[in-house]
Amino acid sequence: MTLPDIQLINHISRDAGKAILEIYEQDFAVQHKDDDSPLTQADLASHKHITAELQKLTPQIPVLSEESTHIPWEERRQWQRYWLIDPLDGTREFVKRNGEFTVNIALIQDGLPVLGVVHVPVTGITYYGDTENGAFRQDNDATPVPIHVTTPCAQPMRVAGSRSHAGDSLRQFLGRLPEHTMVSMGSSLKLCLVAEGKADIYPRLGPTSEWDTAAAQAVVEAAGGQVTDTRMQRLGYNQKESLLNPYFLVFGDSSIDWKAWL
Repeated sequence: MTLPDIQLINHISRDAGKAILEIYEQDFAVQHKDDDSPLTQADLASHKHITAELQKLTPQIPVLSEESTHIPWEERRQWQRYWLIDPLDGTREFVKRNGEFTVNIALIQDGLPVLGVVHVPVTGITYYGDTENGAFRQDNDATPVPIHVTTPCAQPMRVAGSRSHAGDSLRQFLGRLPEHTMVSMGSSLKLCLVAEGKADIYPRLGPTSEWDTAAAQAVVEAAGGQVTDTRMQRLGYNQKESLLNPYFLVFGDSSIDWKAWL
């Protein structure tokens, strides 16, 4: 299997980020989807740019975006290879104007992410990785730097957590852990914290969708980490009609029995 040039995908993500920033720097209107999550003009501008560019780059590979989820399961289930994108992950962070939102582009092959790009428009940082070349962080136009998860786990353990989401399941999990510190972050950046060794575990014990995690999972796995469901099975994609993820764990040190604390 030949992978597309990831630098071309990086370029697409950065241009999408510029389109987002044009709206971010203005007074923007917030609409609402059926599930009452905020939708801005920035989501749609990013979606249109990414889908158009991917269709030009790889016209034979279908594209599934958060903004195009009407594609029926009967069609999707036939896909062996497809692009999975979240044009603006962390819309709530966008609305709060805290900068912790990303552009996510992943290539899925046989139900697993094999290439992923996570771009942060406000800072210009891009995390990217694939199964052939490893994982990297690039700060704007600087030379890309290889990244890797931390092993063994730091002491005290560093736990990545959400700025916008928390619940009883997460609080119970944290209550069972040994001494630890919290690292708060929005959107898929929590997975990237694990990928670059700045957090040891990210427990997501709440609802997410497949486009929220695919790109960052590719980065985590290219950096030597794992993204698993609570049965410790690798998180997969497009394997059922629902696009909701199960609860999952993101970690670097596989010698620890993370399941014991669930």
